[in-house]
Amino acid sequence: DDGTVALAGYEVSPDGKLIALAIQDGGSDWRTIRVHDVASGKQLDDEVQWMKFSPITWAADSSGFYYARYPEPAEGEAFTSLNHDHTVYFHTVGTTQDADQVVFATPDNPDWGMGPVVTEDGGYLVITIWKGTDARYQVAYLDLSAEDAEPVLLIEGFDNAYSFLGNVGSRFYFRTDLEAPKGRLVSIDVAAPDAGWTEVIAEREQVLQGVSLVGEHIVAGYLRDARSEVRIHDLEGELVREVELPGIGSAFGFGGTMDDAETFYSFSSYNSPSTIYRYDVASGEQSVFKASEVDFNPDDVSLDSNAKLYGTIYAPNAWVQIDSNYEVFGAVIARRLTLDSFSFVHFDENLIESRQEGLPNYLT
Repeated sequence: DDGTVALAGYEVSPDGKLIALAIQDGGSDWRTIRVHDVASGKQLDDEVQWMKFSPITWAADSSGFYYARYPEPAEGEAFTSLNHDHTVYFHTVGTTQDADQVVFATPDNPDWGMGPVVTEDGGYLVITIWKGTDARYQVAYLDLSAEDAEPVLLIEGFDNAYSFLGNVGSRFYFRTDLEAPKGRLVSIDVAAPDAGWTEVIAEREQVLQGVSLVGEHIVAGYLRDARSEVRIHDLEGELVREVELPGIGSAFGFGGTMDDAETFYSFSSYNSPSTIYRYDVASGEQSVFKASEVDFNPDDVSLDSNAKLYGTIYAPNAWVQIDSNYEVFGAVIARRLTLDSFSFVHFDENLIESRQEGLPNYLT
């Protein structure tokens, strides 16, 4: 009632019948998990407390979910005591929290934290282990298809960053900075871990910002000269195509599952508001899904004051109109340029040397 309770996260069960809500109270990092029936909206009796710094991840059969929590603090110390012994549990829907099963714990290393996630096929539980705030991790996994299986430490030592992306059977994909400070994609077969890492996508000159597995393809996003570049690869790492983005700008999204035929991304630039695109991973076809409604044409640029600009106007797809004694000292890159009789562009010939391959000529 006082407005301090918020929804901090949620996860829908694989069968779509239940939803687990992570509730935050008073801005605290503590989370309480409540379970609701999707069809009726009814809140079930399940209540899981003392979760912190952990996702909620459902079992494939929707019988319950995995999460990580700390031990219950002593009375009055919930917001003052140090947190130790982060532990992964499994909660079965319809039971009380004291019946939750311990899945993974490291009592000899009480400062370690855990981030569990069930693989898309439901066959494995992958646990990312962290220490402090450094982006360097250990990784363990549990084979959920094997009865009485024990967790296996796959990556030992807090030496590098490893981001689990997904799997194809026993082959796990990771983005890592191991021997690649700008990022690369590697895989390992957990059924034959002694074979070591297989490089799927090698490090490039550009920084690998994000990777996802969608529609049996790999979507790799890079930062090139302060703009987005997105490439589609097959699962062996062979380049299929580069995504034809609407222009020079920033692209975000490209999420999905291995079964999805399409993905979505948002694109924006200095003169284009955010627009969501639908992208067919197999064919490369794309279309606008949702565009922002604005009161200007982003393809046109008009400068009409008594002023001077020292720099470069970069609008390769736009019609640039310069009027009213406006002067540009530098260069104009445009699809079309018009000047009235009182406006001037003073071209800086030194900019010729900085032209990038594929860009249009400077118009003066």
